[in-house]
Amino acid sequence: MKITINEDKCVGAGQCVLAAAEVFDQRDEDGVVVLLDSAPPQELLADVEDAAARCPALAIEVEK
Repeated sequence: MKITINEDKCVGAGQCVLAAAEVFDQRDEDGVVVLLDSAPPQELLADVEDAAARCPALAIEVEK
């Protein structure tokens, strides 16, 4: 699995962090998503896909 994020699209909603805190975080100053692991283990796939689906700005792309 490979994850890419588009910081320009991110609106700082934080839904990704709620869904997959092992993979996503947010910058303190503006809430923009921070990718902690661009290639997390396969067992986190469901959480990462949930995070991408929850993103209101569609700023997360997941390649399996």
